[in-house]
Amino acid sequence: MKKTRKAGSLDVKGPAPFGPVPSERQLQWHELEFYGFLHFTVNTFTDKEWGFGDEDPSVFNPTAFDAGQIVETAAKGGMAGLILTCKHHDGFCLWPSRFTGHSVKNSAWQGGRGDVVRDISAACRAQGLKFGVYLSPWDRNHAEYGRSAYIRYYREQLRELLTGYGPIFEVWCDGANGGDGFYGGARERREIDRRTYYDWETTRGIVRELQPGACMFSDAGPDIRWSGNEEGIAGDPCWHTLDPAPFTPGDADSSALNGGQRSGPAWLPAECDVSIRPGWFYHANEDGRVRQPENLLDLYFKSVGRGASLLLNLPPDRRGLIHENDVSSLMGFRRRLSAIFGTDLARACRAAAGDVRGNDPRFGPGCLVDGNPGTYWATDDGAEKPEAVLEFPKPITFNVVRLREFLPLGQRVDRFAIDVDAGGQWQEYANGTAIGNRRLVRGASRATRRVRLRIPEFRACPAISEMALFLDPG
Repeated sequence: MKKTRKAGSLDVKGPAPFGPVPSERQLQWHELEFYGFLHFTVNTFTDKEWGFGDEDPSVFNPTAFDAGQIVETAAKGGMAGLILTCKHHDGFCLWPSRFTGHSVKNSAWQGGRGDVVRDISAACRAQGLKFGVYLSPWDRNHAEYGRSAYIRYYREQLRELLTGYGPIFEVWCDGANGGDGFYGGARERREIDRRTYYDWETTRGIVRELQPGACMFSDAGPDIRWSGNEEGIAGDPCWHTLDPAPFTPGDADSSALNGGQRSGPAWLPAECDVSIRPGWFYHANEDGRVRQPENLLDLYFKSVGRGASLLLNLPPDRRGLIHENDVSSLMGFRRRLSAIFGTDLARACRAAAGDVRGNDPRFGPGCLVDGNPGTYWATDDGAEKPEAVLEFPKPITFNVVRLREFLPLGQRVDRFAIDVDAGGQWQEYANGTAIGNRRLVRGASRATRRVRLRIPEFRACPAISEMALFLDPG
């Protein structure tokens, strides 16, 4: 017989963490869910995707540049932050770096007195968005690339970005490393040993020192991993854990990155990057090929809905603005999200569970529907078939389910199932594997008075912080 404890008794201990758990900076990153990329450099004006490094800085001249318009577009589109390509592979710097002349200080824009990084970061702060930086490890302009002197140069530029532009939420490291380039006039091909050349541990130490709250992204983390493709799609399942030891930036197993590893020893969640256009930089011939709202919604369900985050690129055009077609599509996407997730139908239910940890209401099923991500339903450690039922005073119609685990305790659930009451009989509505930060399930519209969550497979007692129900009006 189960021992009954006094409601709210302090001797009822919460579940012990299971496996790897996220750091505080990773927990904050998980909450962002959806944010933007800004690919902007000399490529915007030469109509290239990868600049060779021999571009004249004077070609960079966005005569109508408006950081406010760019950031406001992102904010209205529901983005929580922006990551700017401060330096792409061409080596051109969007800030007046003290260490090179290949930058905005020698451009036609604002008479060489402009600073894109300053303007975008300030606009982000003004509108409440996070700001992140992309600094390509590969530099096709620099004469010393491939030699030790370049690594010193790279780190000095990283210090400039991390000390001159306020708080940074993410430092983005591209996997492209080495190949042909200008290299100060050498015009040759240079290859590097990706595992040893950059001495990433030292570089990462600089980030930890100067921006301790920033998450670092690369194929190998150490905080966030690539999803393994540039299509904005996470694996299914997409585990938050991975063994990064075999990988280095630019050299990783895409399939492992896409799905993660259930028993991986490190908390290394996925970020899904994708552009709103076919290319990463603006090209006028792509004005009619912008992703439409329904496509963006599909990507949202296949990224955020699988526990990852969605990084959507919005490339400023030659004016220095987000193009009208991109704005229109993003706003349409935001309207679709609002229409779906504006009302959580589960808030009107009465929640019950067959097993509650220590019979303590602190871990009761009401935590699933209270709208508080800091509370969670948990069972006793010995529970065999955890399940919770949401019962409604009258039938509701839903076609979207959102689940969340309480991440500070790790990823605990191996498999879940959702059932609906059909005339007094339970019918399975959907099932899946990983839950993690967010799990979205889309299905046919069903009218019912009862919905059940089952956890048939788990590594440690479930700790579920949310079960929400929504109706997509289509």
